[in-house]
Amino acid sequence: MAEVKPTRMELIKLRRRIKLSKRGHALLKMKRDGLIVEFRDMLEQAKEVISRLVDRYEKAEEKLALAMAVEGVVAIKSMALSCSKEPQFSIKKKNIMGVVVPVVKREKVRKPIHEREYGVIGTTARIDEVVSAYEEVVDAVLEVAEIETTLKRLLEEIDKTKRRVNALEYRVIPEMENAARYISFRLEEMDRENIVRLKKIKAKMAAKA
Repeated sequence: MAEVKPTRMELIKLRRRIKLSKRGHALLKMKRDGLIVEFRDMLEQAKEVISRLVDRYEKAEEKLALAMAVEGVVAIKSMALSCSKEPQFSIKKKNIMGVVVPVVKREKVRKPIHEREYGVIGTTARIDEVVSAYEEVVDAVLEVAEIETTLKRLLEEIDKTKRRVNALEYRVIPEMENAARYISFRLEEMDRENIVRLKKIKAKMAAKA
């Protein structure tokens, strides 16, 4: 405590800082708890989204296997090679309790038949079903990517907020409170010393009189 100045002004400043730190600590705890609630809700959504992706993928694989058996591997590969454009989507942002997370706009992932690159003439409804099924898979993949990124960023913010809460609770605030107690003790000690000194001075003055 040698670096702490045992003055009344320092004690006032320290008590003010303790008050502000405790208020900040309470707000950070509220933020941490709110983020944990958001994370848990998002985790439940993630389970549903991943389950939906698995289901769509399995159905798409079944449709592909059937189409290859009926239409032939060459026809399916020819159709696949004619589709060179990547799925179109855009990424926006939203704010969850101070955490910026992505929002994937997937309007152009699923296309009507006439907008697909392979020729409609010469292909069967079975091939169209395969394409539609895999468009659904791509849509689900993007949904999973969005929610996984959101979960990751929420978790990072939760960890960061927890560290700040713990630092305030177990280190910063206790250190300031210890310093405040030390200053109070030293001020009381100095007051007692001053009283003793004044008494001695008065006694000397009385003896001389």
